[in-house]
Amino acid sequence: MKNNFIQRTITGVLFVAVLVGCIIGGPVSFTVLFALISGLAIYEFGTIVNKYGDARMNTRMSALGGVVLFLCFGYISLVPGRNEIFIPYLLFPLYIFIEGLYRTEKNAINNWAYGLMSQVYIALPFALLNVLAYQSSAETSMSQYNPVLPLSIFIFNWVNDTGAYCTGVLFGKHRLFERISPKKSWEGSIGGAIFSIIAAIVLAHFFTFLTMGEWIGLGLTVVVFGTWGDLTESLLKRTLGIKDSGNILPGHGGLLDRFDSTLLAVPAAVIYLYCLELI
Repeated sequence: MKNNFIQRTITGVLFVAVLVGCIIGGPVSFTVLFALISGLAIYEFGTIVNKYGDARMNTRMSALGGVVLFLCFGYISLVPGRNEIFIPYLLFPLYIFIEGLYRTEKNAINNWAYGLMSQVYIALPFALLNVLAYQSSAETSMSQYNPVLPLSIFIFNWVNDTGAYCTGVLFGKHRLFERISPKKSWEGSIGGAIFSIIAAIVLAHFFTFLTMGEWIGLGLTVVVFGTWGDLTESLLKRTLGIKDSGNILPGHGGLLDRFDSTLLAVPAAVIYLYCLELI
């Protein structure tokens, strides 16, 4: 128990340090890290699907597709209007469908479904981090890299997880979604939301490009959809009959276990911020 705690602590500290360091380190380290994470997370997804699901997903091609999609979004976010950059990625879904015609597995539909799901469920949310990271500049045709918004998504997720765990342990009585995650409670979720509101107020003090109300709205958006993201991955693992998505992070499981909240929180945050521009 003690050794596992030490292992989890060391892994957690290194994980946060690398993530934060690469995000604030600039566009190059940001791109390298999340393109790599996107590819590895999809590969991990394909591995568990092929082992425990009724499918034979092309794991390597799907991982490559995720990396290409991330790089395409990075380019279009940096240089708006160059939509032709997505043409190489459009070859991926074509390949997935055509490949299925020449494979002998009985359940080709599952192969197609899981291959495309890897792009919608994993690749697209990571790619959308680029939308948060780059802000248009009035002086030039190129956007400027700003690490605050992508970093804030992870801050809100971490604060929510920590606040929900502590509050749930102390006061948790009413189950939030017992069918999927018996340990989560309404009290914990409310506690996580309160801690996230506090984090939003702190961020509003230092970064004024969003008002305090807008920061709080972003924080609550991440809390709600991050919780759904956590539950979505839990349902995926229950369906496949596994405990962890992988073992790449000692003591913490796989990449999907660490980024489950992010996969729904990022698209929701992008929608929220676009809605603010329309108001």
